[in-house]
Amino acid sequence: MIELVALDIAGTTVDEGGAVYAVLTDVVRDHGAPGTDAEIRTWMGADKREALRALLADPGPDVVEAAHAEFVARLTARYRDTPPVPMAGVPEAFAALRAAGVRIALTTGFDRQVTDPLLEALGWSVGDPLDAVVCASEVAGGRPQPHMVRRAMELTGVTEPARVLVGGDTVLDVRAGHAAGAGLVVGVLTGGQTRAELAAEHPTEIVDGVADLPALIGLGAGAV
Repeated sequence: MIELVALDIAGTTVDEGGAVYAVLTDVVRDHGAPGTDAEIRTWMGADKREALRALLADPGPDVVEAAHAEFVARLTARYRDTPPVPMAGVPEAFAALRAAGVRIALTTGFDRQVTDPLLEALGWSVGDPLDAVVCASEVAGGRPQPHMVRRAMELTGVTEPARVLVGGDTVLDVRAGHAAGAGLVVGVLTGGQTRAELAAEHPTEIVDGVADLPALIGLGAGAV
């Protein structure tokens, strides 16, 4: 039985129109690096400082921090102009999961500067409808390492990885789920990566969206 569902934010549970990767590309290019589509796609789902360190032409600590500050400021402005919204069916899926006693954690490559205002704008908080939120900056490393999933388990009191479902829209989400030993590792097709890209990482399942998760774990349409 699944006791914890650990999900990515942008592109998985939240529709933000691809702003995060558009802004990341702009910041990288403004710092003189190519920022090609292929390069950016490699870092989808990653800790944003780790992504900038890999993508910038001069990845010194001061340069990375300055670029990250620019990224946060620009992304915050984009979100202010075009507020993110829940992906279709996500509030209903959250309600079904909570009604069945399944805990919900969000994991993200954003830090708290982006995450907290984003969740506040959505009306989501720890307690309702979430049980935990983990940012990559709060653990030893972001995806594809398993640290965010393991921290979510600690925060929610889940001890067996086999009772965890990890879901996300990127290759790195799938890799992190496998690294954590999750019982179900689910690729989600609402984000920027394709079915073929996700399938190459051998997830347990690939679904159209988070709305499909209650049925996937056997809760049924009437679980709410």
